[in-house]
Amino acid sequence: MQARHEVADVIDSLGDQIESIGLNTWQLRTLNALKKCRTAALGGHIDACDECGNISISYNSCRNRHCPKCQGHKREEWIEKTGQNLLPVPYFHVVFTLPDVLNTLALQQPKLVYDALFAASWQTLQQFGSNKGVQTGMISILHTWGQTLSLHPHLHCIVPGGGVDKNGNWQNIRADGKFLFPAKAMGKVFRAKYVSILSRSTKLDKGLRDKLFEKPWVVYAKRPFGSPKSVVEYLGRYTHKVAISNQRILAMDEKTVTFAYKDYRQDGTKKSMALPHGEFVRRFAQHILPKRFVKIRHYGFLSSTHKRLKYRSLQDKFNIKPKTDGVKLKLQLKKCPCCKTGNLIIMEAFDKRGPPKWFALGGHQNILPHKQ
Repeated sequence: MQARHEVADVIDSLGDQIESIGLNTWQLRTLNALKKCRTAALGGHIDACDECGNISISYNSCRNRHCPKCQGHKREEWIEKTGQNLLPVPYFHVVFTLPDVLNTLALQQPKLVYDALFAASWQTLQQFGSNKGVQTGMISILHTWGQTLSLHPHLHCIVPGGGVDKNGNWQNIRADGKFLFPAKAMGKVFRAKYVSILSRSTKLDKGLRDKLFEKPWVVYAKRPFGSPKSVVEYLGRYTHKVAISNQRILAMDEKTVTFAYKDYRQDGTKKSMALPHGEFVRRFAQHILPKRFVKIRHYGFLSSTHKRLKYRSLQDKFNIKPKTDGVKLKLQLKKCPCCKTGNLIIMEAFDKRGPPKWFALGGHQNILPHKQ
């Protein structure tokens, strides 16, 4: 169901005032792309239904990874591709979270802070795996937001409950596959690794360094998934999410935008929050990642390098027959919004100047007859 209000509407409402809310040029460029998504500004194409003959216009998508309207098909493609590479072993959902004392630095130098988060998380798991005599792996996805669009950098990771030993054989961390590593111990190692990486990359003042060691760092490891298939389905919720979906926007007037959120401090109670348009866009913009920043990364025996060299042999030991490399996903045709059964076929594309004259003058009405 199409949302009544969209993030793009809030961006558009600011007009030239968007220049005054303290955003950098990359954030402004990204927001401009979102504002134009699926509008005449990006051009489009004329579609015909192969069932009922209805002719309609579809405007092009911006395809920006921060756009609430452009992530659905990418998520499905990622799920299908990733599902082909999972092993029949236990998998855990592990979350590494940065303390809020790093938020100011994250806003100033996001690439530095987020790269260190990936590196420290992997080094932590790598160390615990090494202590068990195996090389483990990790698929990690960066999220930077909380439910109210506040800054809350954390990694969602899928971690197998074991790894590859020196002979190339699979070994579970525990025989029953129901335990990964102790969370509190991981938190201490994660903090030490992160501070060490950050100290090598930038000059940390003593005050910030002391604050980083004041409280325990949280690493949360959920119980193992029921099957590799459930791993992919669960992870699919996280891979191509954006800071807020259009469906969460409840209302919008000339001054404020109201959106729904869950208060996890009160067991996920559903609440709503109203913000001025400028503050809403400012909060949304702080989750726009740096240009070309990679937000989904693979490590260990799940990395691309390892897959090319050794992953096939590991699959062979599990009697898994991988699908042929280079197999492309099937093209999903859009369904006709009129009859709900036919497929939409592109008749003609057009640029931002708009549809061709024959369409604008109504010459499309009798081009395709209804099927009898």
